[in-house]
Amino acid sequence: MNDNTDSLYALSERYYLPVYRPRRIVLDRGQGARVWDRDGREYVDFGAGIAVNALGHAHPALIAALTAQAGRLWHTSNVFISEPPLRLAEALVEASRFAQRVFFCNSGAEANEAAIKLARKWATAQGRAPERRVILSFRGSFHGRTLAAVTATAQPKYHEGFEPLPPGFRYSDFNDLAAAEAAMAAGDVCAVLVEPVQGEGGVTPASEEFVHGLRALCDRHGALLVLDEIQCGMGRTGHLFACHGYGVTPDVVTLAKALGSGFPIGAMLVGEQAAQAMQFGAHGTTFGGNPLAAAVAGAALKELSSAALLANVTRQAQVIRDALAALDAEFGLFAQIRGRGLMLGAQLREAHAGKAGEILDRCIEHGLLLLQAGPDVLRFVPALNISDADVAEGLARLRAALLEFKRG
Repeated sequence: MNDNTDSLYALSERYYLPVYRPRRIVLDRGQGARVWDRDGREYVDFGAGIAVNALGHAHPALIAALTAQAGRLWHTSNVFISEPPLRLAEALVEASRFAQRVFFCNSGAEANEAAIKLARKWATAQGRAPERRVILSFRGSFHGRTLAAVTATAQPKYHEGFEPLPPGFRYSDFNDLAAAEAAMAAGDVCAVLVEPVQGEGGVTPASEEFVHGLRALCDRHGALLVLDEIQCGMGRTGHLFACHGYGVTPDVVTLAKALGSGFPIGAMLVGEQAAQAMQFGAHGTTFGGNPLAAAVAGAALKELSSAALLANVTRQAQVIRDALAALDAEFGLFAQIRGRGLMLGAQLREAHAGKAGEILDRCIEHGLLLLQAGPDVLRFVPALNISDADVAEGLARLRAALLEFKRG
């Protein structure tokens, strides 16, 4: 079949549940930090599939791992053991510096669901009554779309129409340690779930004081510290794990996105305190730890762990920050540039509030794929191995798009 862009887009409108509003292009292939649409037009990719394609498109090591495993074994279920997930679990535990056990699943939402269940199961083992198994999360967070994960997501817009929501969740203000302390004062919180860098919440990093304060509060109140590193983990902040950059030891870390660098996989890593909380039959998954996914993730982890790649994250992050500052000096668009590593957000000034989507449309016209984090923030999450040439070209296209936007 040789359908054109219009006919393929019409198919999406005919057959997809209308929960998305994709741009009117059809992506066809990718190489590194560049992608091409069905009409042969090239784009620099500063979005990386929402921070998923951490090694860009068509990375040779990932292709080799996938094709080699595809010729051996695709799926076993967890009734049986295969080698790729075992090797991946071993590598993640060693690299994490805190974990003892791993649970594999298929997505970030599933990883957070597992963490919520584990926290409750652990609290049960401590003799806590159901009403004392509260999960504390933070306003502006995003933890997934399944019912428990979306309830943990402290943004009302994601809750509307799905009530009644599961009980046992409480919200506090992000980066407000005093508020968190008050929220835990009753002693009924069994776990604190927090993103070291909020993604959907505007690419907002947690402060060092906040993260270390949460660790201390969890220790004081006998609660687990659960770090959602689904978007900010696996090298995105310039450290393999975001918690390493903060110098804090969590009890649980959830991962997905970059872990498979394009192949769906999620993981929950568990430290000593709760490593035995889930026993036989307490949780499970049919596809989690699939040999294909684990083989790709194992190859990705080797690349993401390299000192050269992590140094590239730090260097390119500074290049983009400097360029955004220069663009602000030229156009007066950004109130703040924030983030960690190659997870950056440019907050639009009040005069341009709500215009992030319009800017993204201009970027598409100029051959740049970019994301937003809410209506007021441009989100930059390119491949972690992005080259100097691709960064320079992407920034040049961004400037052209912003110039056109300013001209109206």
